[in-house]
Amino acid sequence: MKLRDILKSPVFPLGKKWALKRRKKGYESDVTALVRGMLEDESIREDQRWAWERWRNDADPLKNRNS
Repeated sequence: MKLRDILKSPVFPLGKKWALKRRKKGYESDVTALVRGMLEDESIREDQRWAWERWRNDADPLKNRNS
């Protein structure tokens, strides 16, 4: 992935409130519900997909370094 391909991360207004809608069947934590709700926003979903692809395809040995 080229540096020029970097997307701008989404910026949201100060005080933005995310809806917490838990799934009806089974247990779901507040954090899981919040993250799932945030990923419904297209700009966040695209930003996270790009970040995951960049990390997954990065040849940098830092992610595989044993310290």
